[in-house]
Amino acid sequence: MAPPGPYSGSSTLALVARTSAFTFGLVYGSLKLKYLKAKEKSHKKAEAKAHH
Repeated sequence: MAPPGPYSGSSTLALVARTSAFTFGLVYGSLKLKYLKAKEKSHKKAEAKAHH
């Protein structure tokens, strides 16, 4: 039987790669969401100021 390749799914490298990619995705997604929410908030503030 051949040893598992790096992307066979059963090797440690593949597991670590998948886990870190998943973690990166979660972190990136939450940061992007925070950024968009903050941007929206400041945009609404600027809009409110412009009306007064």
